[in-house]
Amino acid sequence: MVEIIAYQHKYQPDFYRLNVAWLDKYNLTESHDLEILSDPEGMIIEKGGFIWLAKVDDDIVGSAALIKETDKVFELAKMAVDDEHKGKGISKLLIETCINKAKQVGASKLELFSNHQLKTALSLYKKYGFEHIDVTDSPFETADVKMEMTL
Repeated sequence: MVEIIAYQHKYQPDFYRLNVAWLDKYNLTESHDLEILSDPEGMIIEKGGFIWLAKVDDDIVGSAALIKETDKVFELAKMAVDDEHKGKGISKLLIETCINKAKQVGASKLELFSNHQLKTALSLYKKYGFEHIDVTDSPFETADVKMEMTL
C-alpha cells in the first residue's frame, strides 16, 4: 500500500536518488537541480515550501515538492516515481497532495517547468488542469515547457 508522507531529513538520499534517476535518463540534470536535491531543507522547506514522499513498505518510491515563489504562487517540482512503481497511481497521489496543500495555504496559482521529452508527466499535468504558457523565468536551461494552473 502506498503512503504519502512528509519529507524528513533522513530521506534526503532517497529524494536525491529518485530525481537524479529521471533527470539523468533524459539528459536533463543541471547544477540547479543538484543544488536543490542536495539541500532540500534549505532550498525548499525553509523558504516556505513542502516536500512529500511516496512510501511502499519501507521503501521511498516517489517524491513531489511545492517550491514557494510568492505567497500566492508555488512551483510544482521534483515529481518522481521509481521505474518499478510506475503505473500504480503514485504520481496521482503526489500531485493531488500538492494541489490540496497549495489550496490549503491560500495559493492562487501553481506553475511548473518541464521538458517536451516527459510526455507521460505532461499528460498528467494537463489532466489535472495545467495549461501551457510561454516559457519565462526558467531556472533551468533544459526547461522548454512551462505550465500553470489557477486554483
